[in-house]
Amino acid sequence: MILYVFLCFLASLQGHAVTIGPVADLVIINKDISPDGFTRSRHSSWAQLKRWHLLYTRKLLVDLACIQNDTFKINVIDQLNNHSMLTGTTIHWHGINQHRSNQMDGMAFVTQYPIAPGHSFLYQFYAGAQAGTFWYHSHYGVQSCDGLRGPLIIYDPDNPYGSLYDIDDESTIITLTDWYHLPFPEVLEPANINSVLINGVGRYIGGPDLPFVVINVQPLKRYRFRLLNMACKSNYIFSIDDHYLTVVEVDGEYIQPMVINSIQIYAGQRYSFVLEANQPPENYWLHANPDAGSPSINPKNRTTPNSISLNETSLHPLTPPWTELQRDADIKLDLVIGFNQSRFLFYINGVQYIPPTVPVLLQILSGAMTVADLLPNGTVYTLPKNKVVDITFDTGTAAGGPHPFHLHGHTFAVVRSAGSSAYNYANPVIRDTVSASKTGDCTTIRFITNNPGPWMLHCHIDWHLYTGFALVFAEDPQDVAQLQPFNNASMALCPIYNSLPPEQYAPSS
Repeated sequence: MILYVFLCFLASLQGHAVTIGPVADLVIINKDISPDGFTRSRHSSWAQLKRWHLLYTRKLLVDLACIQNDTFKINVIDQLNNHSMLTGTTIHWHGINQHRSNQMDGMAFVTQYPIAPGHSFLYQFYAGAQAGTFWYHSHYGVQSCDGLRGPLIIYDPDNPYGSLYDIDDESTIITLTDWYHLPFPEVLEPANINSVLINGVGRYIGGPDLPFVVINVQPLKRYRFRLLNMACKSNYIFSIDDHYLTVVEVDGEYIQPMVINSIQIYAGQRYSFVLEANQPPENYWLHANPDAGSPSINPKNRTTPNSISLNETSLHPLTPPWTELQRDADIKLDLVIGFNQSRFLFYINGVQYIPPTVPVLLQILSGAMTVADLLPNGTVYTLPKNKVVDITFDTGTAAGGPHPFHLHGHTFAVVRSAGSSAYNYANPVIRDTVSASKTGDCTTIRFITNNPGPWMLHCHIDWHLYTGFALVFAEDPQDVAQLQPFNNASMALCPIYNSLPPEQYAPSS
């Protein structure tokens, strides 16, 4: 299913969704919705601003926004009660490095126990100098595919590209998601999508002709659009007819401006681009062409061809990257991807990731420091501090690619991009989610172990993560207790969760 929206040159702007600041309650509930005309239950968010009234977003998401150097205090309140889906929850803040706040990373059974229904957990963290386009989502099973996800924008008051555009607000956020008519426990592999949603609205084959999303812009104004792929599976070819896009940000990192007219964006990735409304007032198609679908769906043809596609090897950071790029890596890890077709299970170096019963962070704080001691066996790798680490993804014969890999707790340099045999140690793009391409190709990333704690590396196709496509780096475990102290609220999650009956659809089942 291919979805399109209109980009219209009009005099007014429309809001994107409810926007809340860095201090708020995020209430997680079940709600029947029909974003593509088919009604089903989903996990939804209410947003309660401190000292404000209760708000509910009729769209699929609540936007989180703050200013650089703000401290986040998001109290997540679990009011889920539909047992056809998971009722526990966590929230991961995708792209936030959580320096010295590993317990706030939101990764179930790596940094915390899930929040039990009827209880809450305060995610409190300082994002430091990080600014740009991020997002939040559940990181418990495949719960995010049932709707628990949304943008997280950190505005930079010293933005070096502020002079290039006039408007950058909630109206310029574009989210791409896939949507399923069944809750995730009932979705069978290969998890074919029912529709694509742009800003929470879509259509499905055979369904009603819902109105397209309309993004209104003013003639001769310049806009910074923030494009997020929050899908569970799909990557998209994104373009806007008759317009060039000047890309200025990749995954929260400024880059040297690059002018293109189409972007292939993988699950978990984000781009900011500047668009100038300099064409005659008219309606222009915005395309989000998924990696699976029928090009015969309305409209049948593009107004203009895409002649300048984004190429990752041509992306370069705005400021010089770290000097460690120039020297040999201290540690080199080759990750060979395996796949069991009959059982639809993924393996890294021959081992399937199965979540432990005790979060890895708690294991480390209890004294487990070595690969032999840490669970799950074979999928926890210990890394010493302040080392340069190269990771090469060898997709081998694994199906279902291209596979987008996300590393928690870090950004990394993409020194060899998918589809390229060249290595760039001088000025490679810095990001947090990278495509490992299709079978038979290799991708290499480089990062520095400067953030103690357990951090997950995984395929961001949620269905693949659920079936074992992940591992955990236990980084500098000896310093975790001192630098990542565990607070009482995190500790309290343990007895509450363990007192409940096992969830039928938990990822360890």
